[in-house]
Amino acid sequence: MQTITFSPIGIIHSNHKTRVGTPIQPSRLQQSDGKVEIFPEFTTGLHDLDGFSKIWLIYHLHAIEGFKLEVTPYLDEQTRGVFATRAPARPNPIGLSLVNLLSIEGGMLMVDGLDILDGTPLLDIKPFIPDVDHTDGVKVGWLEGKTHRFKTHQADKRF
Repeated sequence: MQTITFSPIGIIHSNHKTRVGTPIQPSRLQQSDGKVEIFPEFTTGLHDLDGFSKIWLIYHLHAIEGFKLEVTPYLDEQTRGVFATRAPARPNPIGLSLVNLLSIEGGMLMVDGLDILDGTPLLDIKPFIPDVDHTDGVKVGWLEGKTHRFKTHQADKRF
């Protein structure tokens, strides 16, 4: 299989300076604002993004070393396959977070709902589109009945 190479389009700036203590799952955060700096050569791509209230940030989990195919997730005590979790220690450490877009000032996106480590390389941005990003009848596997616990969990040293 060929190697795939990505170059960042920007840098994510947050108040989270270490992996330990960084909140998990931005949709459950009450306040965690930050900035997403877009490199000058990519700012033209921000045209029309200001009309969206939520955006997906796709980023490289640069602080992760190695990966595990089986992990014990934050909300469980049982070992699970990494692809059935949102654990960051993955074969390809790519993160995905839905955040609130508050404003755009030049090449800087002001956002809220960050669960991302400061200095994280940004790979892409996509707008959240309710008709595309929402679906009914979703099964959540081993998480059934556990999703309410996301509200209080923060990252730990397991990953």
